[in-house]
Amino acid sequence: MNSRTKLYRDKQNAKLMGVCAGIAEYTGINAMWVRLGFIAAILTGILSPIVLPLYFLAGLLLNKKPPYLYADKEEEKYWQGVRQNPKRTVREVRGKFRDIDRRLAEVENYYVSSNPRLNAEIERLR
Repeated sequence: MNSRTKLYRDKQNAKLMGVCAGIAEYTGINAMWVRLGFIAAILTGILSPIVLPLYFLAGLLLNKKPPYLYADKEEEKYWQGVRQNPKRTVREVRGKFRDIDRRLAEVENYYVSSNPRLNAEIERLR
């Protein structure tokens, strides 16, 4: 598994153990909303017997987020998108490659059409 697609504890933005900050970083949701959801789950009492032990278990089992996992915020957003919807990300990358291929074909066509000797040599190689 790629280290950028794993769930980590985020100790840099942590309030307690970094689990909520890690979940927020993993999903791309604001950490405040994850923390509020966690607190609401505890205060309602319905899920508190499950949520609190899971939190501490995750705090013990999850690795700390490496300090230099992402080069910048743009890379972090990209990997959040990969985690949220890998198929969409693959489509976007495939679309970018198609665009690059189309542009290269246009460049090739321009240079080949303006240079008859080069055009003849390419046709001879085919």
